[in-house]
Order: sequence, then structure tokens, then C-alpha cells
Amino acid sequence: VKLLIEMEKSLEKGLLIDSLIPDQNGVVRHPEYPELSKHNNHMARCLTADIYSRLVSLQTPKGFTLNRAIQTGVDNPGHPFIMTVGMVAGDEESYNTFADLFDPVIDARHGGYKKDDKHKTDLDPAHLNGGDDLDPKYVLSSRVRTGRSIRGYSLPPSCTRAERREVEKITTSALDSFDGEFKGKYYPLNGMTEEEQQQLIDDHFLFDKPVSPLLTASRMARDWPDARGIWHNENKNFLIWVNEEDHTRVISMQKGGNMKEVFTRFCNGLAKFEEAIKKDEKVFMWNEHLGFILTCPSNLGTGLRAGVHLKIPLLSKHDKFASILKSLRLQKRGTGGVDTAATDGTFDISNSDRLGFSEVE
Repeated sequence: VKLLIEMEKSLEKGLLIDSLIPDQNGVVRHPEYPELSKHNNHMARCLTADIYSRLVSLQTPKGFTLNRAIQTGVDNPGHPFIMTVGMVAGDEESYNTFADLFDPVIDARHGGYKKDDKHKTDLDPAHLNGGDDLDPKYVLSSRVRTGRSIRGYSLPPSCTRAERREVEKITTSALDSFDGEFKGKYYPLNGMTEEEQQQLIDDHFLFDKPVSPLLTASRMARDWPDARGIWHNENKNFLIWVNEEDHTRVISMQKGGNMKEVFTRFCNGLAKFEEAIKKDEKVFMWNEHLGFILTCPSNLGTGLRAGVHLKIPLLSKHDKFASILKSLRLQKRGTGGVDTAATDGTFDISNSDRLGFSEVE
């Protein structure tokens, strides 16, 4: 009765009563509960009034909160036909502190990955079967990328300037030790020459300040370009981005269809990177349930996206193209990546699976 009286008083004042209306389980919404009725992302589908009320007052040891985790999904309702994740982690502990929401989101995004499942890791290129004979008439280039986060530091949505600079220092110190085919140079975004910048643009290596609302709402563009940069080897086929969407993005790529060669370089370079940061008494964020910990739940597990630029102008127009890709557990992007169009029937085709499947798989 008291609740009904409170509703009546609110209506008398011309106020909305949405936050006072109980859900189907009789739980009254917290006054801070977001309006998600028109949203199409995994967070919006999984968040309930009960979960929100239980988690909203919690924070991780580094101070990350539920509201900051879900803000990108609140601000970006999504597209009716494109399902985004709708939340991010601010640190490694986020996945435990807010597990009541992260677990169902991860389950939905990764096709049935349960909270007691264990992830598999296999970075031995000798275990890869095939991949060295893709027809270069159709496969224009091959690329493998992943992310790595350094334990003890907040992730990009929540890191301080000092943490971001320390991540850059740890990473560049490790990369300075690389030799042989991995010997290279680091180019800080706020410290390169005009000639170096133009060369990185020409090589398609340079990343820009995030403008996507999904990223800006996650607070990933703060202090840009402070402590961000690009490292690549002399052969320009192994790159590491520093402090973009994750602490580091590790990329191996080359022209043509020899994915096995690309993957072998990828695995060897990652091993050198991990060995180098261990000498600085640092390790990557990892656990047996979620694999490698990254900012977006979509990248948990391997964090790996193995993709090719595939020229298929006829197949891409077939009315079953989308269903064919889905059945093969593949996803497509435009020629220039996410949110771009395909040019001359050339698509960026890559794996959909990351969590619960090893890198080799």
C-alpha cells in the first residue's frame, strides 16, 4: 500500500513512476536503474532490476563500478539487426565483482559458455593443420591479432594517466629487447615526426583517436594521445599497438594466403613478448575460466581474430551468404574493417569463436 501511495504522490507531482513499478518477480527497480526497453545489446537483455540492485553499490578494489561498466550499453541502444555486448571491464577484478551480470552476458555472446567452463590455450603453431595453401587469387592478405593486458593495472576504460604511462613503459621496455626478425621501433603518437606519421598512414598502421560512440562512452579516448603508440618490426609484418582499446594489441600480417606463416610469426612474437615482460616481473591477465582478460567480453579467451581479405564478389551477393558464414562460425566486415563497406566484393572474413576454443582451433 505504501508503494501505491508513493506512486500516487509522484503522479500528483507530474513525475514518472517507471522506477517504482515492480518487475515480474515483484522487485522494485532501483532509482538509478537505466531505461533499456528499446535497447538491443547483450547487457540490456541480461540486466534485471534484481541484479542491478545487488551490484550497483559494489566496486572493484580499483574503484570501478557497475554504472561505468554498462554506460556504453546505456548510451548506445544498438541496431535492430546487430547485437553488441553493451558493457566493458575496467580492470581484471570487474569480471568477478560484477559476475552476476558479466556471466550471463558472456554466456549469450559466446554461445553457451557457462560460469564453470574452462578455456583452452594452444599457441603451438606446429599444431595447426593447413592454412598455408589459400589461393592468393582470392585471398589478398592474411592477418592474426589478439590483445594482452598487464596484471595489476586498470584497463583503458578506467586507467589513470599514471597507469597508462606505466603500461607504455613496461611494453616498450620489453619490445626494446626484441632482435632478429622481431627487431623494431616504437612510435609514440605524441612524439613522432611528420615523416614518420605519414609513413605509418601509408602503411595503414596508424590508429586514430576513437570516435565510435561505443568506445567514447567507455571512456577509452581520455587524454588522447597520451601514452599511446605503435611498434612494428623492420619487416613491417609484426605490430603492437599500445593503449588503444586494450593495453596492447598484437598483430601479425602479410600479403597473400599463407595463414600458417602469419600464425607462426604471431605465436613466436607473443612468446617473446611474454618472456620479456616476465623479466620485468610482470604477467598477462589470465585465468582458466576466461582465458586472457581484455576490456570487452567479446574478446575474452584467445582474444584472437584470424582474418583474411577475401575477394568473393559473386558469393557475397548470394542470398544465403550470411547463413553460410554463420554455419561456418565466421563473421564478415567491410574492406576497411568494422563499420565500413566492402570494395569490389572484398570482405574481411574472420573467426567468431574466441572463448572456449584454443588459438589453433
